[in-house]
Amino acid sequence: MAESSLLQAPELSAERIEARAAGENFPVVSLLSPRWARPHLRAIYRFARLVDNLGDEAAGDRNALLDELERELEGPPRTEIMREVHETVEACALPKDPFARLIEANRIDQVKSWYETWDEVREYCTYSADPVGRLVLGIYGRAGEPQLVAMSDSVCTGLQLVNFLQDPPRDLALGRVYLPQESLRRFGVTDTDLAGPLTEPVAALLRYEGERARELLEAGLPLARALRGRPGMSVALYARGGLAALDALERAGWDVFSSRPAPTRWTFARLAVRELLRR
Repeated sequence: MAESSLLQAPELSAERIEARAAGENFPVVSLLSPRWARPHLRAIYRFARLVDNLGDEAAGDRNALLDELERELEGPPRTEIMREVHETVEACALPKDPFARLIEANRIDQVKSWYETWDEVREYCTYSADPVGRLVLGIYGRAGEPQLVAMSDSVCTGLQLVNFLQDPPRDLALGRVYLPQESLRRFGVTDTDLAGPLTEPVAALLRYEGERARELLEAGLPLARALRGRPGMSVALYARGGLAALDALERAGWDVFSSRPAPTRWTFARLAVRELLRR
């Protein structure tokens, strides 16, 4: 697979992915991780961003592009991002299955538009979110501990749900509704209502799912103490960042149509300082 086949569009270029990373909170969070782990964490992050970009934005046959990426995961790397992934897999003795599951999540996105129950959403998160946390545990040599894996899955699923709560209009524009249909019916909300404007039923729906996300994130917080040191601090900051995002949504009255409520980088910086002091 030639590099241009995967990264031919400007929005899919390595430089574009790096720019997005710089504009988000990953650099702030990664500062708390051990220096030796940062290149490996960055490789996982860039891979996840690339897969999402292919699944959401690529022109042409997205499934074919995802198939090409999976072949590159199994075979010799030809792009810079995949070279980094292969180096991380070798250096940290990581399994390739979590990477493959991230690819599969985006294949699911090509054929599945909505989810009937929370259990279905949760199952989707075992492809779209949980593998990232398991790879992080693998970098720190702790992926074989079931209790830690369960807490990691809880944090990652909570973060994924927060993302769904921030992006209903964008997801709807992509032809997808990730919030459970059973929850929409509970509050008398239709799919098209998620395009906006804000109504009280929509706010009640988002608030309800927000409490679910909060419970998941808080259930995973003990993972920070279990990992200890800088690994624990960096993981804690992800979970606390998710909680801060929920606070931002609450302050905005769950209005995700006028803007995308989210914690600022300054908020993450304050959380990082608090985490350092807490340790």
